[in-house]
Amino acid sequence: MPLALLPYGACYYRLDGRDDHPVIVLSHSLGLDHGMWDQQAADLQPYFRVLRYDTRGHGASSASSGDYTIADLAGDVVGLAEALGIRSFAFCGLSLGGMIGQWLAVNGGGRLTHLVLANTSPRLSDPSTMETRRRLVGSGGMAAVESQVMARFFAPAFLAANGAAVASARRTLLATDPAGYAACCAAIRDMDQRALLPRIAVPTLVISGDGDVGMPWDTHGAVLAGTIPGAAAVRLPAAHISNLERPRSFSRALLDFLVPEPADRRGAGLDVRREVLGRDYVDRALATTTDFTRGFQRLITEVPWGMIWTRPGLDRRTRRLLVLTTTAALGRWEEFRLHLRAGLEHELEACDVEEALLQIAVYAGVPTANAAFHVAREVVGE
Repeated sequence: MPLALLPYGACYYRLDGRDDHPVIVLSHSLGLDHGMWDQQAADLQPYFRVLRYDTRGHGASSASSGDYTIADLAGDVVGLAEALGIRSFAFCGLSLGGMIGQWLAVNGGGRLTHLVLANTSPRLSDPSTMETRRRLVGSGGMAAVESQVMARFFAPAFLAANGAAVASARRTLLATDPAGYAACCAAIRDMDQRALLPRIAVPTLVISGDGDVGMPWDTHGAVLAGTIPGAAAVRLPAAHISNLERPRSFSRALLDFLVPEPADRRGAGLDVRREVLGRDYVDRALATTTDFTRGFQRLITEVPWGMIWTRPGLDRRTRRLLVLTTTAALGRWEEFRLHLRAGLEHELEACDVEEALLQIAVYAGVPTANAAFHVAREVVGE
């Protein structure tokens, strides 16, 4: 179990992704843990090393005695980064995590490169609600606030459906240490960071849920977006835990904000083209370029490869499968064979291809799928 020993105790963390990528830290809400970021961690890993951790008093991290402050919790992030040798990082925090992010942006010693503040606030409209919740868990444990908190976490229809995300959130909430939860309630109760907002100088994105009854846009997200210089804003059709209710839309907002479009589309397209189809194949194609075909080579490098394949909205495996289904449906068998061979050498396995071809049988016809299976059997056999 990866644990960092910090002044308050043990901090559980997970660090995923390639060592040569920049780091993004994901900080969870009150009452949940690092697992709420599973989808975003997967979506971000092609571009970042993703550091998730359990806030003090949550998950597998220790709970120190006494009330906490936002400065205490933010100091834990600094301590964790130092323990792992991380000098700078982007930061995305939701609810309590966003409160921590506001403090870090001003007091974090210039460590932050980008800041994402999701479903959060610089100060609660009625801080006494946190004191009430603190007292409830102190006397009755986490079950005393379960229904209240879950109703704020998710939109009514999403909550009623009781899908996997809701069930997991409920289990995590009920398993949270009541003492650690109560101490974090005190930190939120006593927080007033409105004076920090004009001093935030890093690029900032504010994400808000239009169904967030606890921290609605007008009195929370709009304050952040309107006071932090140059902040951008995205509003999602979700309640408080917007990354669980709208995981793909949340990831898309992160990627659009954090991953810039390539400045050199031809260079970026050439890199992706070589990664997807293989360097030898692409270099042979380029070597046979003539004055007559040069414009076409530039077109396919800059548009499909430089504009579409470089977009972060779909992962490489998904794009490969889409190309296979499209080329098979259109009977473009030379292109189908090329992408099938390249896919099997990288992200795809034979079982992925089988599922794609069965989909083709249903939506493009059995004769098309029959031809595709014939080609695929040859290529898989190779």
